[in-house]
Parts: sequence; C-alpha cells; structure tokens
Amino acid sequence: MVCNRCVMVVEQRLKAMLLQYKKVELGEISLAEPPTDHQFSLLKQDLHALGFEVLDDRKASLVSQIKSCIIRYIHSDEEAVLNKKLSAILAEKLNADYNYLSSLFSSVEGITIEKYVILQRIERAKELLAYNELSLKEIADELCYSSVQHLSQQFKKITGLTPSQYKQSAKELGRRPLDEVGS
Repeated sequence: MVCNRCVMVVEQRLKAMLLQYKKVELGEISLAEPPTDHQFSLLKQDLHALGFEVLDDRKASLVSQIKSCIIRYIHSDEEAVLNKKLSAILAEKLNADYNYLSSLFSSVEGITIEKYVILQRIERAKELLAYNELSLKEIADELCYSSVQHLSQQFKKITGLTPSQYKQSAKELGRRPLDEVGS
C-alpha cells in the first residue's frame, strides 16, 4: 500500500471479510487476532485481485516497510522530515540497525536503498514537473538536491531526458505507480 486510498481499500476489504484490525497503515496491517488459514487464504486472494501483495514473510514485510518509509520521506512536505537523515529515520521507525536494513533491502530487491531513494526522488520530480507549478530550482530545493545541476544530471541518467525535455513530453511519457518504482 503506497497511498491513503490503498489503506482505505484494504480497510474496506477487511471489514467486508469481518476481520477485526488494530491498524492499517502504508505497507502494514495489524489484525486484532490471527486469521484462520482459510481467512488468510481468502484475504490474500481478495487483495491480490485488487493488485496488492500480501507479505507474510518477515523479511519481505520489512522490505515493504522500508519502501513505505522511503515513499513517505520523499513525498513528505514536512521540511523537518526531509532534513533528517533517512538512515536514522529507517532505523528509528523499523527498530533495526540501518546496516542490516540496507543489506536486507539489497538482497531482496537487487538494488540499494540509495538507488531506490534516487528512483523515488526522480519520480517525485516528474510529478512536480508535470504540474508545471514550480521552477526547477524550487523542485531541486524541495527534493533536497544540492543544486539544479545535480538534479538534472540524476534526472537525465534515470530517464534519458533532461527535466526540460521531460516537461515538454510529460503527457505522452506518463509516470509509474510508486509501488512499481525500482521493480
């Protein structure tokens, strides 16, 4: 789950299946009591049909939580959050050593956390460019790039286009859903 609408859809499905839950957050469901094998199987099928993947493996679940934290971090408008080191945020939120989280993420996803963050930042830059409300300098500042040049270099490396070229052809190119970035 990578957005509030996803959370809402999952909550609706849990209610429809009469499964009591403590919380539903980005990338995580906490049920009030363990489901039966049959309930779990039905839930898994139901959510899969809606495009969600149920991760019952601890490591896969942790990787999903890492992704959710990164997405919230990149798409946050809170300056205090963006100025805090991501490694510290991940270690604190997931209650685990960052080196462990980093090596786990790399082994499961095949890319580093840092590369995933760059891909998410570029996706956010695409979104902001498509809205055409901010200058490139403002986008670079919002995404905590050291300079417009740094943003432009990373953007071109990832997309094959300069931000200006992308802006001109944004409608034809489209964007990727956040949960597919890095896949």
